[in-house]
Amino acid sequence: MARPGDALLFSVVRRDVRPWLLLLNAAVATTSALLLPTALANAVDMALSGTFVLVTVLLLLLLAAVEIVGDAIGIVLAASITARATAWLRKRLSRHLLLLGHPPRFAAGDAVSRLTGDCGNAGGVVVTVLSLVIAAVSSVGAVVALALLDWRLAAVFAVSVPLATFLVRSHMQLTADDVLAYQEVSGEISARLLDAVAGRHTIAAAGIADRESGRVLQPLPRLAAAGAGMWRTQAKMMWRAGLLLPAVELAVLVAAGFGILQGRLSTGDVLAALGYTALGMGIVGQIPQLTALERTRASATRIAEVLDTPVPGKAVSAPSSGCIQLRDVSVEGALHDVSLTIPAGAFTAVVGSSGAGKSTLAAVLGGLSPVDSGEVSGEGSVGYAFERPALLGATIGRSIGYGTDADEIQVRDAAVAAQVHDVLIRLPQGYETPLADAPLSGGEAQRIGLARAIVRDPKVLVLDDATASLDTVTEAKVDKALTTALPGRTRVVVTHRPATAARADLVVWLEDGRIRGTGTHRELWTDEDYRAVFTGGE
Repeated sequence: MARPGDALLFSVVRRDVRPWLLLLNAAVATTSALLLPTALANAVDMALSGTFVLVTVLLLLLLAAVEIVGDAIGIVLAASITARATAWLRKRLSRHLLLLGHPPRFAAGDAVSRLTGDCGNAGGVVVTVLSLVIAAVSSVGAVVALALLDWRLAAVFAVSVPLATFLVRSHMQLTADDVLAYQEVSGEISARLLDAVAGRHTIAAAGIADRESGRVLQPLPRLAAAGAGMWRTQAKMMWRAGLLLPAVELAVLVAAGFGILQGRLSTGDVLAALGYTALGMGIVGQIPQLTALERTRASATRIAEVLDTPVPGKAVSAPSSGCIQLRDVSVEGALHDVSLTIPAGAFTAVVGSSGAGKSTLAAVLGGLSPVDSGEVSGEGSVGYAFERPALLGATIGRSIGYGTDADEIQVRDAAVAAQVHDVLIRLPQGYETPLADAPLSGGEAQRIGLARAIVRDPKVLVLDDATASLDTVTEAKVDKALTTALPGRTRVVVTHRPATAARADLVVWLEDGRIRGTGTHRELWTDEDYRAVFTGGE
């Protein structure tokens, strides 16, 4: 039965020329494997007759060498095809996950499971399918070879074909549901585990580690049931196939024995018949590949589930000046009918109590979060800095220039503007210090994240509490440096500090997802509720 991921697997198969190379190599190796029993039979008959024919011996050695070399080449090609297909799937899936924006449609741990395990499984589809095709072709070729030896041998073998077909089909049907369930539950456990790791300090402080372990492992019985189902199905297939192969070999051997008695077959022909019988039953021996195929299809279904999720439209357009307008914008559970104009070049502070919708508004301004209704229009590229930036890249310098073509001078200038240059040059290898070897405080990490936003030279710079870990003096220095480094740019700062709001050209005061007021800090300060935003804390 077709699954949503089958079309994706077809795309993986057809996108690369290497599968054709693998198929060509397999054709040569399979041909050699099919000719080898006959060559071996001739060699045995030659030895029994007491004669020596050099050509027969050389042909036997040549066929064996071709099969061995073909297998070696096939291993290299298979690894290359799987790696390239996996990389393509991961790139496509990660791009789509990023385009889905915030809030995430898929739990972080589940997304990681799909990017790692599922893409790895689906990336092996070409090799898995070709292995099964080659096994099927070998089986057909072996039956033809048996018929050429003696049609009676092929007829005896043909009796086993319906039973072998039934075994293969039932195995795939019984395995399908268990494999998909196993993949889904694995993703669920990954999501729970990642949540627990992210909140490990809170869990430890609350003394609920045992309870949290139980929550993370709660789906484990379902995982065990799915895994046990897979093993039961595979074990059933194994013992049935284990009985079928020797039974068919015995039947063919008996028929070949009668052929010898009647003078139709030689001793070497009997050995060839046994070899072709083993090759003919090869498709039944592909139990691991059949299971892998179902695992591949299950993984592709989970990947397709993400890729088929519609990407929200871009919230912000991007030509030139830096002006942003919101008209009746709503985001479920966060913003309600927000209308706002941020002039180009203005320094705007967004304030409000905890849960007022400040971070959501900041995400909407630059298109990081889709809107449920309303319209967002803007002019200018947007750069972001966050309270807890995720630092990516091999070194500190590349972390600042991550995703850009910025050179060393541009990276250094951005670090200077973010007031973090003096910190970085004191590191063991300066800007070339690996991230893993750089002991950074929260404030230093924030300033590196800010430098990463500055190096992009955006028309609009959004700071989502990105200076919260800085003291007031350092924050004022950063503000002054930003004015120098990015003159005339629009800046939007989410803040809980009155000093920051006082420096702003415009203050947007949010309350329960709505704009309570706009104006300068001085103008709004006359309102007791506005003052409570700062005196009451975040």
